[in-house]
Amino acid sequence: MGLFSRRHDDPAPDPEERSAPAQPRDTGPWDRDEAPEAPHGRVDLGSLRVPVVDGMQLRLEIPRPGAEAVAVILALGGSTLELRAFAAPRTAGVWDELRADITAELTRAKASCRELTGPHGPEILAQVPVRGPGGQPMNVPARFIGVDGPRWFLRGVLQGRAAMDDGAARALREVFDDVVVVRDGQARPPRELLPLHAPGAVGGPEAEDLPGLEPLTPGPTISEIR
Repeated sequence: MGLFSRRHDDPAPDPEERSAPAQPRDTGPWDRDEAPEAPHGRVDLGSLRVPVVDGMQLRLEIPRPGAEAVAVILALGGSTLELRAFAAPRTAGVWDELRADITAELTRAKASCRELTGPHGPEILAQVPVRGPGGQPMNVPARFIGVDGPRWFLRGVLQGRAAMDDGAARALREVFDDVVVVRDGQARPPRELLPLHAPGAVGGPEAEDLPGLEPLTPGPTISEIR
């Protein structure tokens, strides 16, 4: 079971629930109704619209052939940022509760972790044990970021130098702050992944057609802690 699976005691979604009025903010991630224009546009990936940045690579995380995409992986400056968007309740955020769940699963995975404060509030910095390309054990630094929006929650995971070095993280954090989350009108239980699609799937430009944005070849990422 993954970090954001729905619990059996989660309340059923209210089909009539609507977004609470958005409060004006100085920075994103943005809701669709409040997002400013991006200097070079954004890639439409369904529930996420990602700003175009020169030299940034992008790919969708698909857990198995034929499955739907579950995350967006962005690579820039030698580090990566994983993005996942989830449904959330109308009246309360979920990040406080989810941090405890993430910490518990990291501990079960024998990762070391600690909580610290970042630009959006509490974050989790972890050293996650994984298998290297040759099968050797190694630790991968990962920083978990969470932002509660109106009926959505966005999780970002920084890996590489950006997980440990604020300077190295600056460019990817700027991308994170300019992401737009699109919560559809469908009733969804809390923690359900919001749907993603490939660039160009609904008539928009392909990633290859956008200046400076390149497809990202598969590589090691922490998509789930089990």
